[in-house]
Amino acid sequence: MTEVKIMRLANGEGLEFPSYATSGAAGLDLRAAESTTLKPSERCLMPTGIAIALPAHHEAQVRPRSVLAVKPGVTVPHAPGP
Repeated sequence: MTEVKIMRLANGEGLEFPSYATSGAAGLDLRAAESTTLKPSERCLMPTGIAIALPAHHEAQVRPRSVLAVKPGVTVPHAPGP
C-alpha cells in the first residue's frame, strides 16, 4: 500500500482527516473546512483544511457524492458520474 502524507492546515483545525465512510467504500470522504450556502447554479472554491503529498505516478480525485449530485444537484465541475 502506498503512503500518502497529509498535513492539517490552520483552517482545518478540528476536522477529521479523509476517511472511508463504510467498509465497502471505494473512496475516502473529504470534509469542507467551512460552511456555505450556494444559490442555484452558483459555484465556489471550497477549502478542505488539508494538504497532501502524493507520491510520483499517483493522483487524487475529488468526485461528487452520488446522493448529493442526484438529489440537490451538488457536484464538482468536470467530474465523472452523475
